[in-house]
Amino acid sequence: MPSWQHGNAAACPAVGPDMKRIGFLSFGHWGPGQGSRTRTAGEALLQGIELAVAAEELGIDGAFFRVHHFARQQASPFPLLAAIAARTSRIEMGTGVIDMRYENPLYMAEEAAATDLISAGRLQLGISRGSPEPARNGAAAFGFSPETGETDADMARRHTEQFRQAIGGGGVAEADPRYAGGATGLLPVQPQSPGLTERIWWGAGSRKTAVWAAGLGMNLMSSTLLTEDTGVPFDQLQAEQIQLFRDAWAAAGHSHQPRVSVSRSVLPIVDEEDNRYFAGSALRDSRDQVGIIDGLTARFGKSYVGAPDVLAEQLAADAAVQAADTLLLTVPNQLGVDFNAKMLGNIARHVAPAIGWSRSVS
Repeated sequence: MPSWQHGNAAACPAVGPDMKRIGFLSFGHWGPGQGSRTRTAGEALLQGIELAVAAEELGIDGAFFRVHHFARQQASPFPLLAAIAARTSRIEMGTGVIDMRYENPLYMAEEAAATDLISAGRLQLGISRGSPEPARNGAAAFGFSPETGETDADMARRHTEQFRQAIGGGGVAEADPRYAGGATGLLPVQPQSPGLTERIWWGAGSRKTAVWAAGLGMNLMSSTLLTEDTGVPFDQLQAEQIQLFRDAWAAAGHSHQPRVSVSRSVLPIVDEEDNRYFAGSALRDSRDQVGIIDGLTARFGKSYVGAPDVLAEQLAADAAVQAADTLLLTVPNQLGVDFNAKMLGNIARHVAPAIGWSRSVS
């Protein structure tokens, strides 16, 4: 039977709590800055596809992209993810994260299901309330404003509920029997992609939101910052967030296993090119930082920069990396495909095995 006839059930195997995956996370920057190899939006998109293809060949498990509006970054993920799906056969592709304030939930449900069907069930969608954007009231320009008494976060969660109901096959529009073959009642959006509901991740910026996501059965995507600070190192605070998420998941009694990802900036220095780009940040970004974001105190995790053997030891001691099943590696996408493929290859060979990862094969 041709592989395309197997459907989603034969796609990616389940990920157990002791299985480690690594993926890259691209912010999709483009612009005419000095040294940029993504000077246009087209170059950034096409190179995103090529990097995903190269990553799959290296045995990397995932290709993820940030979504930002009104900026020279990736903004419309589904064409990019569908193109990656058509060029690859094993690697997961996804987002980290889609800002749900900006989304039409039903149109997004159609786009997501179609992309997932093209990929044979490899789509992993990270969604959230979103982070500060360049535009003031940008979601309103897209046609979305909070209802009376709602906050922006409330609106994002309302859109999320509508989106999840739609991808789960819930009826959303009254059938017209004249044009629906005599059908009555509520019609679901089409297409539907079975299993997609279990591959939605919530980008949680705090312990409280992680518990909320667990209660709803969404996977946890935790970034390089948390909008709270208890004085403990970032990796320990994030590990606490992960444990609270897992405890809430167990208490909710969901039938499927949760996924948890954390993001890290890991920059091995193995040659003069690496040294030229990253040696200066090895001291500057080697410790946690505390600052203010969106009016909230936030703790930012450190970057891992240096010799591969040193990074391997440091990541093996990172409590949150060890607690998660998936590590997303932020990549400097404006340095181009060749450089980032080299960097991912060095991480795969010399760093990732220290956290329990082993190379996937197609």
